[in-house]
Amino acid sequence: MNADRTLLTDAQWARLAPLLPGQAHSPGVTAKDTRLFVEAILWRLRCGVPWRDLPERFGPWHRVFVRFSRWKHSGVWAKALAALQDETGLSQLQVDSTIVRAHQHAAGALKKKGPQALGRSRGGFSTKLHLSCDAQGRPRQLALTGGQAGDCPHAPALLVADLRAGQHVLADRAYDANYLREQITQAGAQAVIPSKKNRKVPIAHDAQVYKNRNQIERCFNRLKAYRAIANRFEKTALAYLALVTLAAIRMWL
Repeated sequence: MNADRTLLTDAQWARLAPLLPGQAHSPGVTAKDTRLFVEAILWRLRCGVPWRDLPERFGPWHRVFVRFSRWKHSGVWAKALAALQDETGLSQLQVDSTIVRAHQHAAGALKKKGPQALGRSRGGFSTKLHLSCDAQGRPRQLALTGGQAGDCPHAPALLVADLRAGQHVLADRAYDANYLREQITQAGAQAVIPSKKNRKVPIAHDAQVYKNRNQIERCFNRLKAYRAIANRFEKTALAYLALVTLAAIRMWL
């Protein structure tokens, strides 16, 4: 892999930099080489290599790792994503999930750290990434579960912050549940969800609007262009979610 290729343009960095810790106008110590640090994380995200294999130009790998760990625990990435989001695409809200195959090295986190969103599904040892996006296919809310988890039970939490009156909410038939439809209706939005085949009285949906659901599939494809997202190598769910969030941030830049 070419270590000299960067992923952030000057314009993108100008938008992201004020949202990160260590700025000259912020309290505390002013950070050095923050852009290089972010590029190091993006390089590893793109390549999926172990931390120890970071190129020397990014500095000592352990220093990058410790800083990344500190930021993931303090929620820096999640706050930056929230700050970048706008409501220009919220005429539609889409929700879905995708299976991520977990590498064998993703197992083995200390038990005291609790469940790490790993499980067994038809795809084997895996994690499931739940996601909502707007009409332009930009990520809104993210969540992780074990690969065996169902889709619909996690949808209400993904939707609640972004539901708007007059909105279309698109999802496939795995999300055809009365409680989810009720949540959408109470918010003044319209559910565009095909009925399950076993529903006794099928509920009609707008087939023309439903064609736009390809945006969330494109969103997953763009996220999985990063090797460290397409395959989970991180032992903890928090670390993996931080990487997914950083990839989502780049989609908003």
